[in-house]
Amino acid sequence: MADSGYHRLPPGEQRRLARRSLLRSLAGGAVIVTGYFVLPMDELDGVVAAYLGLGLLVVAVVLAWQIREITRSPYPRIRAVNTLATCVPLLLVVFAAAYYLMELNRAGSFTEPLTRSDAMYFTVTVLATVGFGDIAPVTETARLVVTVQIIGDLLVVGLGAKVLLTAVQTGLRHQQD
Repeated sequence: MADSGYHRLPPGEQRRLARRSLLRSLAGGAVIVTGYFVLPMDELDGVVAAYLGLGLLVVAVVLAWQIREITRSPYPRIRAVNTLATCVPLLLVVFAAAYYLMELNRAGSFTEPLTRSDAMYFTVTVLATVGFGDIAPVTETARLVVTVQIIGDLLVVGLGAKVLLTAVQTGLRHQQD
């Protein structure tokens, strides 16, 4: 099933659209990650569970909205790539911030103190399932949050890919109707 709207464009317009989409995706991811590193979090003392719950709710709402937009987009494949470029960094930032706040609120939650960079590194190693072993959760709470991330990552990879593919196919069908 071809992306009929995109493939009908002249090659120059296709390249321009792809470049613009790539730049928008990179900019969105950069804003999300930059926000993680520059926004103050030190005053969020004692609200790690609330922050994590709210963060995951935000990820779910953004993902649901993006999926709806994919089905309505004239270029659903490009929109799906933008969705991944927004939702994956957002998910990473939510867990990295939770780990950072956990360490701030209860030092010793991990095998070594976590800076924001360390928390992001740990989050990415959990997502990639490489688990280098240099940082590991020590407390029960930290282990539970890591478990939630692992399950969430599996859902994002498996179920998320299926949902995005279905949304793209729906968008393509709408183009043909």
